Amino acid sequence: MRARVVVTLKKDVLDPQGRAIQRACQSLGHGQVTDVRQGKLFEITLDGVDPRGAQALLQQLGERLLANPVIEDFRVEQVEP
Repeated sequence: MRARVVVTLKKDVLDPQGRAIQRACQSLGHGQVTDVRQGKLFEITLDGVDPRGAQALLQQLGERLLANPVIEDFRVEQVEP
């Protein structure tokens, strides 16, 4: 099974890198870009795990390793069964 864990800053956390990217977009002539929030993407391959076990494992990885729960949210996306 392949899955993605997407980690993003919580809405109320300032994102200076996203803001810098948004300003750069505007300076390149893309004024329609009004906001950018940056994050992290983890692509994970699991072998020998049933779907329920995989979901539980990925949730645990997100909570304990991949995201900082104080400032970040995460979501798990299944890519392939």
